[in-house]
Amino acid sequence: MKMRKKSDLPTKICPVCNRPFAWRKKWERDWENVIYCSDACRAIGKHQKTTGQ
Repeated sequence: MKMRKKSDLPTKICPVCNRPFAWRKKWERDWENVIYCSDACRAIGKHQKTTGQ
């Protein structure tokens, strides 16, 4: 496998913190379903959905 620059990796925008985050090897099989950049943002995002904010 050829090495890639980080700038060449796909990115998404986190809906909680509005920051871009890049593809990671551990997300390889599930990249389409990754929404949040971190566990902290995921916890905040789930809390916002349940409280309706």
